[in-house]
Formats: sequence, C-alpha cells, structure tokens
Amino acid sequence: MSNDQMFVGSIPSNYDRYMRPLIFETYAQDLAKRVLKLRPSRILETAAGTGVVTALIAKVLRDGEKMVATDINSTMLDIAKTTISNSAISFQQADATALPFPDGSFDLVVCQFGVMFFPDKLQGYKEAFRVLRKGGTFLFNVWDKLEVNELAALCSATVASLFPQSPPNFMATLPHGYYDVEGIRKTLAEAGFEEIAAEVLPKRSRAPLAQEAAMAYCQGTPMRSEIEARDPTKLQLATDLTAKAIADKFGTGAIDAGIQAIVFTARRT
Repeated sequence: MSNDQMFVGSIPSNYDRYMRPLIFETYAQDLAKRVLKLRPSRILETAAGTGVVTALIAKVLRDGEKMVATDINSTMLDIAKTTISNSAISFQQADATALPFPDGSFDLVVCQFGVMFFPDKLQGYKEAFRVLRKGGTFLFNVWDKLEVNELAALCSATVASLFPQSPPNFMATLPHGYYDVEGIRKTLAEAGFEEIAAEVLPKRSRAPLAQEAAMAYCQGTPMRSEIEARDPTKLQLATDLTAKAIADKFGTGAIDAGIQAIVFTARRT
C-alpha cells in the first residue's frame, strides 16, 4: 500500500490533532532550528504531511526566502494549507521519488519522518540530490527502533495482543523499521551525497491523558486501517485497551514517555 493510500478517512485529521503534539512537534522544532542556522533561500519540503515543520519554518523565513511544501497525500496537504498562511510558502502535491522540479532548484531539502515511507529509498535520495544546487543540504530525520520509543512499542504490543493470529505490524515495519545508520549512510552516498552526518536524538513524548495518546496511535496512524481490516468492530476496544495499558505504565494523569529519532544531514558538494 502506498503512502497516499495509508493516510485516508479520518486518519489525517486524528493524526494532526493527536500525533502532532504527541511526537512530531518536538522534532519539528529541532529541524526548524537547524534550517535557521543554514539560512537557505529556496527550501523544498518533501512528505510535509499536515505541515508541522512547514508551520515552524514559516515563522523564521526572511524576505526573499521561499519554501515549497509537498506531499504525495493531498488530504494531508489540504490540512496544512488551512493552517498556514504565508505568501513565501507554496503547496504542491508531489511524489518525493519523482519530484516535478528542475535540477538545482533548491538550497535545502527537508523531510520530517517521511523517508521511511519512500517505496524506493535510493530513488528518493537521488531526487533530493538532483533538485539541490551544489553546496545544498538534505536534512531529514527517521524514528529509531521501536523498543526505544516507549508509547509506540506499548501501543503496538497491546493492539497485537487483540489479534494473535495476525498481529498488526505497521509500527515495527514502517515508521520504526528504517534506523540502520550505516545502511542509510551508504544509500545516501550511492545517491551522490557527501559530508553525511547522523545524530541520535532522544526526547520526551507527552500527552495530557492516556486516552489521547491511545487515540493518536490507534486512530491517527495506519494502525487504524490494520485494526479495521481484521475486525472493524474492535477499533474502540483496541483504543480503550491501549489507553489502559498506557495508564497502567505511565499513570492516570499526564503522560511522559521516551522517544528517540536519528537526524541526518548530507551535502551535495
């Protein structure tokens, strides 16, 4: 199933409402700070989703600096369009593995937690390399393995326990299945990049209540589609059981759990 087919129905809106503050905002702030240090004039964002990184970069753009935010999923991008109003930012539906831009069009390509979904990682990196000018930078992050992302691991295990004959595996295979630093370095180098750096970055995942964290994972990600494909009547049960598991481990009040990602920078020299 392609990325644009995964985030369908109410998943994009729940993703933006629950997942965005739970795990994406904190890493978006990190990427925005890195972008600010680079001061690129032309920025391309791939897999922009609902615009969490886009919105933060929009706040720091100076006169003359432009950004194009793209995503293959038009529904996700539509949410971003409704929340971000800045004449320096344009939105365009685009496949990160087949970008509709001329060679050397951008100073920076930025991608938050998107490359894991590229069906062809090498081709996605080649496209980023192609649209960058010489001296340009490719900046992106990926989630580290499932075990060091506490809520994702707990939610995945809880939902899997409901379907022991065919446990859902979205979390382990996609968002948390692409974390081999040396393998990613090798693919980036094959695409033409040099000066490749990787930084493991632990942070905290917070939610006001266990139920909101459970909604985020069970109904704001394609894990919802996995649940409904197995038994559509069990979506609420899966969410409630997940909320209970979270409360049992982290308490009945505000949730504070560990998350971890890896940030990559690579240059076209």
